[in-house]
Amino acid sequence: MDHLTEPEHEELRHRVRDFAEREIRPRVVEMEADRRAHHELSRLIARQGWIGITVPRRYGGSEGGHLAKTIVIEEVARVSGAMGAMVQASQLGVAKIMHFGTEEQKKRWLPLVGSGDCLPTIAVTESESGGHVLGMGSTAVRDGGEWVLNGRKVYVGNSHVGDLHGVVVRTGPGSGGLSAFLVESDRPGFSVGEQRPAMGLHGFSFGELIFEDCRIPAENLLGREGDGLAVAYSSSTLYGRANLTAVSLGIHQAIVEETTAFCLERERYGAPLAELGNIKLKLGQMQSRLMTARLTAYHAVGLLDRGLPCDPQLMNAKLVNVESAIDSGRDALEIHAAAGLFTDRPIERYLRDAFHIHAPAGTSDIQRLRLGEMALGVDRGQWSERLSHLVRRECGTR
Repeated sequence: MDHLTEPEHEELRHRVRDFAEREIRPRVVEMEADRRAHHELSRLIARQGWIGITVPRRYGGSEGGHLAKTIVIEEVARVSGAMGAMVQASQLGVAKIMHFGTEEQKKRWLPLVGSGDCLPTIAVTESESGGHVLGMGSTAVRDGGEWVLNGRKVYVGNSHVGDLHGVVVRTGPGSGGLSAFLVESDRPGFSVGEQRPAMGLHGFSFGELIFEDCRIPAENLLGREGDGLAVAYSSSTLYGRANLTAVSLGIHQAIVEETTAFCLERERYGAPLAELGNIKLKLGQMQSRLMTARLTAYHAVGLLDRGLPCDPQLMNAKLVNVESAIDSGRDALEIHAAAGLFTDRPIERYLRDAFHIHAPAGTSDIQRLRLGEMALGVDRGQWSERLSHLVRRECGTR
């Protein structure tokens, strides 16, 4: 990718792409038919060590950084948006431990993440409050050496395959009354709701977590009491937006590749579609979007790896990548015409999957709102600046 990546990144790309073609692509038809979380494939991907790619080596990770993380998600999503979403959700679950975990929590959980023996999640959203984090109603009450959790969380990525859930709940009033906890999936009082079939991302689960007098030890508190809002916002900003950007980028790449191949093989008026001027224009627009989307994505996470302020770049990367992937998907469907509506071609799947990336970590309007606040100078500071010592790529200065 020219100056955007280093040789080590391209070597990683080839390795992930080979794995995705060999292990993931043959299972896509099965996942589309089943429409449920694919536990076996999720574990197989995790065992490649890619979930811990931003984790320092001293905690069992590979210390590859956020650009490397983007490439992993992108290449997996190029073959399966569902599995790209699985990888990004697990890596989002890493963020909370990296940013707020105690040394003991990092030593206990991060090596398991790196080896693929633990898939972490983060659970913030509730059905009644939606994106209004302060409106949540789930609670945790201290009882001696334990905390007792009650409530429900929805739209939790990897809900049905996760092992360790980072849960933000209310422990007191106001914005300082939210706290975060690590909850193992085998805790009494914890359960998952029935997985509901969705429009796309078949093979991925984003469902409901249920806490009914779920007791956890006091040492499972993540950070300090009252850090819940910071856990939620920093994870979403620094990992969530970048990760979802990468999923959109991978889907976008697949859309362009598939449509180009279709235009070369399908003939109209005695020649391939690709020779028609109006088709070339559409393909050129799709390629332009893809190139711009990749630039915004790689630039943003490159800043993150260097420990530089980049909250607006991360917001813009998600905005540009989500919108451009959907736009290119629409163009691809127009080029395919009726042929694109059938499941023997993947364009309809790519477009369905692309729409799923719109809402998490803030819709496009939320990104525009935050960018508008920054333009006006009324933003509330940048998480990338506050946590630069934790997100900077440790091996980047070698």
